[in-house]
Parts: sequence; structure tokens; C-alpha cells
Amino acid sequence: MQANSHEVRFSLPSLEVAAKVWGDADGLPVIGLHGWLDNAATFDRLAPHLSGIHLVALDLPGHGLSGHMPAAGYSLWQQAATVLQVAESLGWKRFALLGHSMGAIISGILAGSLPDRVMGACLIDGLLPFTSEAEEAPRQMARFFDASLALADKRKPVYDSVAKAVDARARGGNTALSHEAAALLVERGLMPEHGGWTWRTDPQLMLPSPMRLTSEHAAAFIEAIQSPVCLVLANQGVMHKHPQVVERIERFAHITRHDIDGGHHLHLEEQAEEIATIFDSFFAKLA
Repeated sequence: MQANSHEVRFSLPSLEVAAKVWGDADGLPVIGLHGWLDNAATFDRLAPHLSGIHLVALDLPGHGLSGHMPAAGYSLWQQAATVLQVAESLGWKRFALLGHSMGAIISGILAGSLPDRVMGACLIDGLLPFTSEAEEAPRQMARFFDASLALADKRKPVYDSVAKAVDARARGGNTALSHEAAALLVERGLMPEHGGWTWRTDPQLMLPSPMRLTSEHAAAFIEAIQSPVCLVLANQGVMHKHPQVVERIERFAHITRHDIDGGHHLHLEEQAEEIATIFDSFFAKLA
């Protein structure tokens, strides 16, 4: 696929969603979904190595160049509903998904809920959401209320140079990545502020979820998937840090799994071409 992408905008009922597009319009229709606090540039290194697909990679609401949702508007199912609205705008009754991390979780929810719409999914280091059981719901909701009240007093960091923002993103805690990879995400994720630069990201995305699915709920979505799924797990990524989650994934016989050395954003690193080879084979079977 060509290295260059072009920009599109979708004017949805509640907000505008931005996207990057790769490939010819007659290719296999694929919607790309990035991870939490990332944006459509997450596929900048992977997409040029893919072939035969028409990839529309979204900035999910609250991220990148897309608009922000109303208060408490960032549940997984609300994000999934936005993806479906984009598919409707494109006239795609059947489509495949390409998701990383949170985007992979949203893909699983869509594929399990609408098997007649989703023809297949390629997922990167993500599948099951963080869960909590019913008895934990009041405590989880209290965390959300406390954080919501405190949000008004918080201010986004302002960097006096783009280079400092890139450095901050590269060091990003449990999901650290190379400066080259961070620069791709930062370019789409910054805006001018008081003579410097700050994040476009909606601060509400930092709030804890008011309600989480139970482990039974989460598994039910994955078990309901009828289309093929190709899952790449990063050996040094997020999911392998939770052996109980990986063990649960092994029980889903309808998911083809590939384990590759690399961190959580390995598709933005040197492993991009290796992952593209795996996904190319998968997408070719769907076409």
C-alpha cells in the first residue's frame, strides 16, 4: 500500500471525527482503531506495509483531531457506537477492523455484538477490557465521582517545545516507546497553548470508568464473535503482564494468536513489517 495517507472528516450527529486513509477505495474495507490517549497516527508505520485494503484509521472521540464528547461520554460502548456511525457514513454494511489496545477491545465489542457487520478483526496487544465484579461497582463509581470533582482544578502540562512533548510521550510509564514512534503520535496530538504546546486530548479520558464490565460480560462478547480474529500479543507488552488474562485468551479457540517480541506499541516500532505480513495473510482470506 502507498506510504502516503490522506485526511477525511466525518460529521456525525454529536461531533466531528477525523481520520487518516490509506489504500484504494476498492480494497477490503477496514476501520482502524487506536489505543487510549493515542490517535490515528498509530498505524503510520504499519499501514504502508499492508496491501489490498482500504484502511480508514480514526481519531476516536476525545483523541487527535476529533471532537470531544459530553461529560462521561467515553465508555467503550459509546466509542463503539461512534465507529458504527462512521461505517454508516461510509456506506459500509460489512467491514473488518484493525485495533490496538483500547481499539482492540472496542473491536471485540463490535464483533461480538454485530457479527453480521464485522467480517473479521486484526488485533494488537488487546482484547479483554479491565473488569470488576458487581460488588466492586459502588467503590468504582465513587472513584469516578471523586475524580470528576477534582478535574476542574487540574491543568494540562504546557511544553515550551515539541521536542519536550515527544520526550514526555516516549517515557510514558508502562507503555514507553521510542522517540521516533512517539513523534508520530505527538505530531497529531498537540495544539498551541500560551506560547507553548499542550495535548489536544480531552482531560475526561483520564477519569476512571464509572462502571466496568464483569469478567463474565467481557468473555461473553468475545465468545459471541463469529468472524475470524487474528491477535498479535507483545511479549513485553501490557497483556503479558497479566498472566490470568493471557490464560483466558487461550480458551477462545476461534482466535488465532501470534506472540512477538516487543513492547505494547510494537506496531509503531521495527516489528511493523513482521506484523503486516501476518495481517496481510489474514485480510487476503477475508477479501
